[in-house]
Amino acid sequence: MKDSPFSSRPLSQLTRRNFLKVAGAAAILPTRAWGLGRVSASNRITLGVIGWGMMGPSNTKAFLAEDDCQVVAACDLHKDHLQAAVDTINSRYGNKDCTAYHDYRELMARDDIDAVMIAIPDHWHALVATAAANRKKDIYGEKPLARTVAEQQAIVKAVQKNKVMWQTGSWQRSVSNFHKAAEIVRNGLIGTITHIEVGLPASHHDFPGTVPALMQRLASLPDKITSPAEILPGTAAWDLAVTEPPTELDYERWIGPSRMEPYIEARVYQNWRWNYNTGGGQLLDWIGHHGDIAHWGMGFDLSGPSEIEGHGEFPAANAVWNTATTYKVECKYRKEVTHYPVDVQMTIAGGHPAIAMGTKWIGTDGWVWVDRGGFDASNPEWVKPDSLPEELRKVKLYESTNHQRNFLDCIKSRKPTIAPVETAHHSTLPAHLGLISMLVGRKLHWDVAQEKILNDSAASELLSRPYRAPWQLS
Repeated sequence: MKDSPFSSRPLSQLTRRNFLKVAGAAAILPTRAWGLGRVSASNRITLGVIGWGMMGPSNTKAFLAEDDCQVVAACDLHKDHLQAAVDTINSRYGNKDCTAYHDYRELMARDDIDAVMIAIPDHWHALVATAAANRKKDIYGEKPLARTVAEQQAIVKAVQKNKVMWQTGSWQRSVSNFHKAAEIVRNGLIGTITHIEVGLPASHHDFPGTVPALMQRLASLPDKITSPAEILPGTAAWDLAVTEPPTELDYERWIGPSRMEPYIEARVYQNWRWNYNTGGGQLLDWIGHHGDIAHWGMGFDLSGPSEIEGHGEFPAANAVWNTATTYKVECKYRKEVTHYPVDVQMTIAGGHPAIAMGTKWIGTDGWVWVDRGGFDASNPEWVKPDSLPEELRKVKLYESTNHQRNFLDCIKSRKPTIAPVETAHHSTLPAHLGLISMLVGRKLHWDVAQEKILNDSAASELLSRPYRAPWQLS
């Protein structure tokens, strides 16, 4: 694969004139003035995609299906993944126009790109998202918003400062059964809510299927190893697990702002979620889905819990996979903060059979539960596949039937998406704070308005994380 045309050119020299010289006359002009009556010559929103791992391909294919969107660039740190992205995009258009980038900053330096889709490991979210916002790119970004609370705050600030559109990959808001359940709650049909249950997955999941090969290499060891969560530094298993990074992957750049660690295949591609150096485990991976829906139903999109107490079981902190295998987080939403009639308790759990996967609101007059492909309620009439009767919909929630389509429409209208950045931030806070509570071993008191932990300096330090040089979050 050819190197990026900008590979030897300093970013400071990537002016519009330089770009047009390199890219040629076929470059597509920007649509930055969407909503102001002016459009590009192609009448399309131009998009660059960053990340071709788990969600990158499916998100990109959804955008490729929209006639008023043209994907013009792709970026990934793995050469094979990047080539797959370029081939997929060019195949859709029947040309060779998609430009490949190794460095996301080079992609964002292009003035002819209106928006970016970001689907990369959590530890990179803040740097890439803030850079995109500062380059005035509208952003479709995956959940969770970022690896830490402080990084999330930085993203919110950058998006608001630059007045760019943001859509979070919390796509359940664009699915009818979740919308129906949230409207039942918001319309008071199950009375006053007293308790919410948010069931999430537990343990770890080998998404790319790289663990069996690793276990085969460890089979000759006297100690039986069954999971990367049992592999510790200084052991024979560790020595066998550590290898040289593949030449196709820029591992130094992939680790980026996080602490440098030896390359182990089982904690990189798609399995980066299971190590706190790069991800947040099942809790942070899923809170932006079922926790997000819980907030939506309650009208808590800009609020949060005042008290958070978490308990969990963890592998050793220096294990290859070290994220919680089971966990339970109890959150109290105080009425003085949320303006709801009563205090509300929310339980977030993974690995606790009594808490079913999905979101369940329990009220004084009934309950409703929703999951992917599942819906149940205390009133059998609501379980029918029909929409909620119009006379019951005094409160009508934002409607979307296609998450990527909603993003494109909002780029044009400059109206908020169904999952804006502020919502993503608040939906994820209970999990971030729950994890911190588990790590310090005590209940936290959170100032919702000031967004700070009260009277606990050790816990407050975990709201952020140090960056490895030379990376800095400005």
